[in-house]
Amino acid sequence: LHSVLCYLLTPVSGLQTIVGKYGETVEVPCNKGNAKAEDIFITKWKYTKADSSTGDLLVKSGGQNAIASSDVDYLGRVNLTKDLSLRIAQAKLSDQKIFTCMVVIGTDIFEYPVQVKIEKAPSAPTITNQATKMEMGKLTTLGECSTKDANPAANIIWLKNNIPLVADEKVIKLTTDVQTDKTTGLLSTFSKLEYAAVKEDLNAKFACAVQHKSLASDLVSAPVTFVINYPTEKVSLQVISADPIKEGDNVTLKCKADGNPPPSSYSFHIKGKKVKIENSDMYTLTSVTRASTGEYKCSLVDNDTIANSANITVMYLDINMTRGKIVKHLDESFEATSTVNAAGVPQVSWSKNNAKLNAPPKFDKLKYSDSGVYECVVSMAGIVRKASFELIVQGAPVINKLTKRRSNDGNFKVLSCEAEGSPKPTVQWSINGTNATETPYVEGRITHRITIIPTVNLTVNCTVYNDLGQASKSLDCGGIVQGTWKTGEKEDGTLEESKKLEENQSQKAEV
Repeated sequence: LHSVLCYLLTPVSGLQTIVGKYGETVEVPCNKGNAKAEDIFITKWKYTKADSSTGDLLVKSGGQNAIASSDVDYLGRVNLTKDLSLRIAQAKLSDQKIFTCMVVIGTDIFEYPVQVKIEKAPSAPTITNQATKMEMGKLTTLGECSTKDANPAANIIWLKNNIPLVADEKVIKLTTDVQTDKTTGLLSTFSKLEYAAVKEDLNAKFACAVQHKSLASDLVSAPVTFVINYPTEKVSLQVISADPIKEGDNVTLKCKADGNPPPSSYSFHIKGKKVKIENSDMYTLTSVTRASTGEYKCSLVDNDTIANSANITVMYLDINMTRGKIVKHLDESFEATSTVNAAGVPQVSWSKNNAKLNAPPKFDKLKYSDSGVYECVVSMAGIVRKASFELIVQGAPVINKLTKRRSNDGNFKVLSCEAEGSPKPTVQWSINGTNATETPYVEGRITHRITIIPTVNLTVNCTVYNDLGQASKSLDCGGIVQGTWKTGEKEDGTLEESKKLEENQSQKAEV
């Protein structure tokens, strides 16, 4: 019978491969073609050992239950499904072998070999043995990346700012090692990165990533940064202050070096004097003046050739002008002058009594109306200076106009005396009147009014005076009889001088 079976054995061409997950259940199919389970007389599962011999796992005859072998490696781990597939529980790496499904159908014997491979995803990568600091341009072990318990072995790549590093043995050197667990057979991968840093790596983020066929995407470690030491090659001097710098401001000088770590102390060169500042990179100039304008420098304490300088310009603005009260006489000439001393070109404006002037005050012949408070405003680069004076134009008083008019009801006469002078003139009448009023004293002018009821013709004098002199004028006033004007006055209230009136009367008498 044995020889007959061997003769009728029909192997199926090709070798199917399936991949199982480590620790999980693997189902190995029995590719029996179109044959129905009830047509299969015998089903047998076996495997190929390392020495090419075979070992039996399960045998099932017809409708009977499958009988498991006593193979220690698979005891309690294998069973048969309804469609005659082999199920292997708690898959291990030792299950990576060829399993063969043999079926007997009638007088034919068929074998279906299947290659089983077991995969195990690696652990997340970690970086250990990190460098505490790195020296610029020198190969230094940056760290070691590891991932454990994989099958097949995982691949490790290094990243700098998410860009893969490629070994060149000069700047980048990678050393990889794969170790096998003696118990499980799982593989652990170790990768050491040696790196020669440059200045630009000061804030660079390094990480390692694990690549494996079981992973949809790479596993990436947490990024790490490193301290990179390099000497100072240059310094810069920064001026911290208001803009522009004005007299009275504080100005801070800040020295910055490009080395790492930066120096803890600096030398500041202040107006030819070298000042060492320890444990600070700043020096403050307090309450600067125009004399503070100039070049300032900072340098390394032990090397004055590594230095940097900056110029400071202190803006200033002075205005010199006669202030207070300026007294001038009527008809004199006057010109306001001011001297401006500034660090730049200032803007100058003038005003009189808060009203803007188009030009500085200049008078060929002063009038009383030129009196007032004049202010000069000079500005430049945010600095404003003001100076003012009060111009007083003085003169002996004069009477510009002396008039009379009839009141609206015709019962009174209103006398007006309009005078001009400075200081303010005092007005005095030669007759007592009522309802005396006085207009405001503006630009050297004043008008004084009184009301009288003359019953006879009379001459009224108006006298004005101040500390510089006096002036008088007179006019004739006719009397009022029963609400009408006496001779010498027109109906509209205007006056004629007495002499003209007498001449007219004389002419009438001759006629």
